[in-house]
Amino acid sequence: MKKSILTIAIFVVSLICSSEISAQTFDPLDKSPMDVARFPYNWRNTDKVVRVTYSRPQLKGRSVEKLAPLGKIWRVGANEATEITFYKDVTFGGKKIKSGTYTMYAIPGENEWTIAISNQLNVWGAYFHKEENDVARVKGSVKISDKKYEAFTIAFGDDMTMYMAFGNTMVSLPISTQKIEE
Repeated sequence: MKKSILTIAIFVVSLICSSEISAQTFDPLDKSPMDVARFPYNWRNTDKVVRVTYSRPQLKGRSVEKLAPLGKIWRVGANEATEITFYKDVTFGGKKIKSGTYTMYAIPGENEWTIAISNQLNVWGAYFHKEENDVARVKGSVKISDKKYEAFTIAFGDDMTMYMAFGNTMVSLPISTQKIEE
């Protein structure tokens, strides 16, 4: 009798455990995968200055203006608001920014984009962006690239200039660890 009860108990426990394992589901791959841009680029470098964590929407036959409308606040990517971490105090487009983590937004324009750095974290998209939380707003230069970028991309040049590219639009913004005079 004891062996029967023990056998039934083991059977029930194994049935419950196996159903929990087989019932586990995972989200499908994201259509706008997350990526990271950093300066310096070498991810092993422990003396980083800046890191941007963002999702990469793709055009898929749409225009840049469809995904990042001119004159409207945009999350600089897809999904959650883009996060930018400065590991040192920097000048970002000529404005002083203290080290820390912020969200980054853009207001696209034809000749320049306004880039907003906000202290509001854990935000989905730009839906809840509040201008009063912006610690800085700077202008990024726009140029038309010969290359077309199907997926939104952020990269840093050797001089720490941040580049954002989407379609044929390329925006550049200087970043420096040099102090500026007030």
